[in-house]
Amino acid sequence: MLSGAIAAGARLPSSRTLARDLGLSRTTVIDAFDRLIAEGLVESRVGAGSFVSNVLNAERPHKPVPVGKARPALKPSLSRAMGWAVDRFSDRPRLPYAPRAFVTALPAFDAFPMAQWARVAAKHWRGRREEVMGYGEPCGHPRLREAIAAHLRANRGIACDRAQIFVVAGAQQAFNLIGTVLLNPGDKVWFENPGAIGARNGLLAAGAELVPVPVDGEGLRVEEGLERAPEFRLVFVTPSHHQPLGHVMSLERRLALLRSAEEAGAWIVEDDYDGEFFFGRRPLPTLKSVDRTGQVIYVGTFSKSLFPALRLGFMLVPPSLVDTFEKVSSAFVQGVPSSLQAMVAEFMDEGCFATHIRRMRRTYEERHAALCDAADRALGGLLDVMRADSGLHTIGRLPAHLSEIAVARAAAGRGIVVSPIARFSIEPAPVNGLVLGFGGVKPAEIRGGIAVLREVLEGLARPKRAAAMR
Repeated sequence: MLSGAIAAGARLPSSRTLARDLGLSRTTVIDAFDRLIAEGLVESRVGAGSFVSNVLNAERPHKPVPVGKARPALKPSLSRAMGWAVDRFSDRPRLPYAPRAFVTALPAFDAFPMAQWARVAAKHWRGRREEVMGYGEPCGHPRLREAIAAHLRANRGIACDRAQIFVVAGAQQAFNLIGTVLLNPGDKVWFENPGAIGARNGLLAAGAELVPVPVDGEGLRVEEGLERAPEFRLVFVTPSHHQPLGHVMSLERRLALLRSAEEAGAWIVEDDYDGEFFFGRRPLPTLKSVDRTGQVIYVGTFSKSLFPALRLGFMLVPPSLVDTFEKVSSAFVQGVPSSLQAMVAEFMDEGCFATHIRRMRRTYEERHAALCDAADRALGGLLDVMRADSGLHTIGRLPAHLSEIAVARAAAGRGIVVSPIARFSIEPAPVNGLVLGFGGVKPAEIRGGIAVLREVLEGLARPKRAAAMR
């Protein structure tokens, strides 16, 4: 009827005839007719029978698709910002999220205290039904907001109040919200190059004009940012552990960035995605902890400190933005399931979270050492693996004659994952290397992965050496 194969106004067979011809119960056929009548596709005329509704003459497309032929797919019309972002970055496949050498951004699932988490979860589900089953607070569970604020005061040196904490569905939602609330299409945003992929895509979707600013051993090069875009609206940085190069932003650069943002009237987004996991020495204070003018929006996540399936993150906004984000959260944000928030709050209040963080620092230090030791023994002259002070990944620098993209593809063919630094870059960066995750990989698997990576690198380097000798 909808395609025009049965014309509008056509008389349909009786229910008795259809039931006999199709071998069905007449009750089934009558039910089908009743549904077609209810949907307006069929009209029943007493004493005359059932007919296809004449309304379909007006409602049916002028050129119905012939029966048996598929309608050609229509290309959707996207917003300019999203269309540009999809065309530029959607061809980069997501990294696998199963623990194996050398996947990045995964914590150590094998070391998570599942028994403690199960006990906390069971305690929550035995609570009052209105608290367990009802709608949650759009800005976040009050108890979790207080627990996060207390943790930041005690462990990250940030003076803050619970009202400044907004719980979101992971750091990615935080970046999307920040872009939506604070940016107009075309606003210039300083962005570390190379830099974090999720934040980049979220800001692009908001219509921002990303200004790639190079990074060196001291972090974002503020002076170069001023040369490229002196009038900027926002800057995104990962000062505690640069993503992906691993540098820690120096105090001098931090102060220069704060001064430049104040003069430009710009906001700073600080992504502290794995700053909890330092080893070797105490890290520098967070950028937010030295912010005296209320310019820094601090973003954190539980994906690394607990586990990614929570889809739980938070924003710490300056006092001047609290009212704005309260209104936005109440009007537009659906909120994270209150049950998960309550469990995490209980986990933190009981001290399980702090204990877990301390244990994981030792675990990641051991896995980092296993990676570096195995690389020192097996990859000399092929890959120079840098030693990190914190986090769940580090980088390895390749010789100029080896392509990071070619190495990544060849390694994938052997079942290991190494990410080329170009994956994180808006414009070409002067670093030829690979990002190596070690947080979610056991030491034995790290050593096995290094052995495979050596074979991959030797296989690619051999033709280069032969060509050089000819």
